[in-house]
Amino acid sequence: MNCRIGQGFDVHAFGPGDHVMLGGVRVTHDRGVIAHSDGDVILHALCDALLGAMALGDIGKHFPPSDPRWKDADSRLFLRHCRQLLAEHRWSIGNADITVLCERPRIGPHANAMRGLIAADLGVAVDAISIKATTTEKLGFTGREEGIAAQAVCLLVRE
Repeated sequence: MNCRIGQGFDVHAFGPGDHVMLGGVRVTHDRGVIAHSDGDVILHALCDALLGAMALGDIGKHFPPSDPRWKDADSRLFLRHCRQLLAEHRWSIGNADITVLCERPRIGPHANAMRGLIAADLGVAVDAISIKATTTEKLGFTGREEGIAAQAVCLLVRE
């Protein structure tokens, strides 16, 4: 098969803090997230999509939360690990499409910076990375602003 798709999903509850990490960008917010690493739902969902498309498990397999090495880790390390695996297994990224689900913080003002960091970490053109956001119309845990979620899909092409 010359191409594969992958999908990923991540969620974190809000907790104490003054920012959230999203797509590698520090976004000011009145709360942080409860997580073992930096809790970047965008990068975690994207890593899971990439790993899934390569049939290499999930982010927890590669970076278990039980391992103290990953406590407060920068999730961009996880994404760069995925880039190495892509090269080792001879896959290239066709595109990745990411949706953030939250009422707040606002994603739009930071989306281009996120796209740039992700594209740089993966070695692809910025136009191969899409980031968008939606609310859940005040429904569910994201609507009640108890947490934040992201979903990602990607297309891999055999080199």
